[in-house]
Order: sequence, then C-alpha cells, then structure tokens
Amino acid sequence: MKRSRAIAGSAVLAAAGIATMGLATTASAAPARAAAYNGACGSGYRVVNSLPVTGKGTVYLTYSAKTGKNCVVTVRNSPGKPVFLYTYLGPSDGSSDTVFDSGNYTSYAGPVYLAAKGRCVDWGGTVETVSVSVSGSNCGRLAPGVVTHR
Repeated sequence: MKRSRAIAGSAVLAAAGIATMGLATTASAAPARAAAYNGACGSGYRVVNSLPVTGKGTVYLTYSAKTGKNCVVTVRNSPGKPVFLYTYLGPSDGSSDTVFDSGNYTSYAGPVYLAAKGRCVDWGGTVETVSVSVSGSNCGRLAPGVVTHR
C-alpha cells in the first residue's frame, strides 16, 4: 500500500509540475505570425511542404496532380516596403535548369514552376538576408511533406 501511495503522490506532483510549466509557456511572448500560403501558384496547387525563413517569412512548395508540376513561392510575414526576396526550384538530378525569381518585392517572390512528377526537387528562398533551402525532397513515392537532406 505504501508503494502505491508513493507512486500516486509522485504522479500528482508531476502533474502539478507540468501544469506549472504550461502556465509559464503560455505567459511567454507570442512568436511572429508565419506567412500564410497566398495561392500565388494558381488553382489546383496544394502545399506539400514548407520551410520557415526564420522571423521573416515562409517558402512554400506546392504541387498540382493535374499538371505534374511543382511550384515554389517565398512569402514575407509582413508585407511592406520592398525588400530583397528570392525563390528557386530545381530537379535534384540536374536533368533541367533550376528556375528562380528574385528582386525587391513588397510581399512575395515567385511563383516558379517545374515539371517534376516522381522526381526529387531542391527548393528554397531568401527574405532580405535570411536564406533557407532543402535538397532532395518530395521524391515521387515519399509522403507529401517529408524532407530529406543530403
């Protein structure tokens, strides 16, 4: 009996500790709102992967089953005065050229398109001076959203 009470007491203390941690987490400052996908790739494209550009925006990889094309767009968290934005998409096997868009934009760079049904792609983007990239991802049979790095 004493052992079960000790275990029960420990469980109560652990639950209280977790509840306290939850309160502390709730009280912390909210992170910057992430940029939402803006539909720039057009109808029929759905988001299959995304990558945050730390504190600045998000790069979205989309795919259209109808066309067999991928599309990438880099979206800022807070549109405003023009800043440098860059987005790119290419086949991991180098079978065709990488497509890209860059310039000083108010809200997003892209869209850029690549016929890549069943092929791995490399993609990424830049907002101001912060860049992110993914290599060899979203290969044919991999579930949407699975990213692999080489």
